[in-house]
Amino acid sequence: MFCITTLIYVLLCFYSKPFTVAIYGGEEAGIGEFPWLVYLKSGQSNKFVCGGSLINSRYVLTAGHCVTDRSNIVSVRLGEHNVKTDVDCDGSKYCSDPPVDVEVEEVILHEGYNEDDSYIQVDIALLRLKKKINYTKFIQPINLPLSPELRNKSFSGVTVVVAGWGRTNTTISSNGIKLKVKLPVISNHDCNHFYGKNNGHIAGSQICAGGEKGKDFCGGDSGGPLMYLNKKAEEENLVVIGIVSYQSTRCGSDHFPGVYTRVTEYLEWILDKMKS
Repeated sequence: MFCITTLIYVLLCFYSKPFTVAIYGGEEAGIGEFPWLVYLKSGQSNKFVCGGSLINSRYVLTAGHCVTDRSNIVSVRLGEHNVKTDVDCDGSKYCSDPPVDVEVEEVILHEGYNEDDSYIQVDIALLRLKKKINYTKFIQPINLPLSPELRNKSFSGVTVVVAGWGRTNTTISSNGIKLKVKLPVISNHDCNHFYGKNNGHIAGSQICAGGEKGKDFCGGDSGGPLMYLNKKAEEENLVVIGIVSYQSTRCGSDHFPGVYTRVTEYLEWILDKMKS
């Protein structure tokens, strides 16, 4: 795959494995909103490298391509809002607890992941944390789509939310604040239509969202969650239905949705690994 490197933007292949993916056209999330959102820290640079979701007191769900160098992911940060401040406050109303850094005990990359796969399938991994997390107002797990209805749902046409840190446009700069954006889920048939023109392929284990001009994830939060509001639960709650995987480099343009790992296709794998 031929790439052109410029001083402004390195990732100019039509689509590629995103080492960083950010929110384009989004808005600032509230302090304490998405309390399961974590970011992965690199041992080499001690900097943010990917996003992830806390799914119980010991495990974080993320993308496989984020952890191919397993020794490089040393910790995760929970309860963060603005990566550039020590304590985050909502004006004079209230402040959040300080973020918590927890070491990673084990990186569990899906056995079927192949970093040489140009279609970037089976893009999923788990991180087992060294200690059990104590939940607070600012640190909570997100639900998995475990009900039969959610397991069998295509989600095509529904509105979902993606959140994370990173760039606010297609430049390299970042304000370091947690952002969110609402996106429509696109059917795999339609998604294949767009990516197929460029030798891409969207499998049943993937889900597409976006394609609206000016709204997308564009390169800071690979591994972060694609979230669906489950209104049929006893209490409305967000569930993680996708993991940020890759996107067209036509970020925020019409017709080019982002591609996510479909979580319902890997529920048994997730549950099995957490048991062991």
